[in-house]
Amino acid sequence: MTEHIDSVKTYALVFAALIFLTVATTTVAFVDLGPFSVVVALVIAVCKMLLVALFFMHLRHSTRLTKLVVVGGLLWLGILLVLTMSDMVTRGLIGVPGR
Repeated sequence: MTEHIDSVKTYALVFAALIFLTVATTTVAFVDLGPFSVVVALVIAVCKMLLVALFFMHLRHSTRLTKLVVVGGLLWLGILLVLTMSDMVTRGLIGVPGR
């Protein structure tokens, strides 16, 4: 198995992108976007996760099996998030007697 080594410039650019996205996350926390605040924060978090996974965990140069396992894990995480959010959104739809 060969090992691919990225240049320092690549890591510096990824670091700069992560710093920028962290500043964007902080900015979004202070700006009132209404119901889109959570969506924007999650999109920024996914972008940061992809940068870390692809460059620092070297998934760009991994085998197909490793990439398949990562995609499967992300799909499972997505299913859990959708189920959790659907539960939170529908909490007040059914009236409970006595409340």
